[in-house]
Amino acid sequence: MTAVNNNKDEVREYIREKYATIARQIVQGGSGCCGSGTRGDDPITRDLYTVDEAAGLPEETILASLGCGNPTALIELKPGETVLDLGSGGGIDVLLSARRVGPTGKAYGLDMADEMLALARENQKKAGIENVEFLKGTIENIPLPDNSLNIIISNCVINLSPDKDQVFREAFRVLRPGGRLAVSDVVFHKPVSETLRRNLELWAGCVAGALSEEEYRMKLTAAGFGDITITPTRIYTQEDVTGIVSACCSGSVEAELEGVLMSAFIRASKPVIGAR
Repeated sequence: MTAVNNNKDEVREYIREKYATIARQIVQGGSGCCGSGTRGDDPITRDLYTVDEAAGLPEETILASLGCGNPTALIELKPGETVLDLGSGGGIDVLLSARRVGPTGKAYGLDMADEMLALARENQKKAGIENVEFLKGTIENIPLPDNSLNIIISNCVINLSPDKDQVFREAFRVLRPGGRLAVSDVVFHKPVSETLRRNLELWAGCVAGALSEEEYRMKLTAAGFGDITITPTRIYTQEDVTGIVSACCSGSVEAELEGVLMSAFIRASKPVIGAR
């Protein structure tokens, strides 16, 4: 087991390299996954998008969809709105969002891996969708102005950050008053051991860095958000957990995670100044 230390840059670089490797594999004809298995068998990433949603998108966009939910299916997006996807990967949620906000709107994707950005831009070109821009950067330092976005989405990426408080502060900064945060993420609904949380392979696999429901609420509130809701979308069974962690972890980890790990949809909003 490789342990997570207090060096945030080390954690971030480990994760960047993992997802850069996935992008290279997809370009070479392979597939990716968030957990430890192959993408088709990964309980976290499989079966997230309908046939209709995937229609007209390159196959590589689907192969690089490394999320744990489908935030674009659970949030209202209106024509003319501006949306940002934190940790946009191969670009699927950006492209789906761009379709919904239409030519008068704009969809941004933000990723720190050059390989993922190149893959996403190629997918955008193949899909022929123009109202999209992919940006390089980290989700702790969003390269957009204050009060510039209507909506922020994210799909199983916030759990990867070693500084989630800064992620939420940045999200609050770039949203306009009344703007919405709508993210799919992996969440614990019971406490887990410090040993599990320090497993770097599980951190990069979308597990060890997850917040509990209480932590999510506290951190969003501390950043200034209101109207916070956390809705479970999938509770992972013993079979699911085995598929997620078997390549890197012991049976004791599987036992600890059974019924404790879930995918959830988290909503919050930036208050309107002067609103009561």
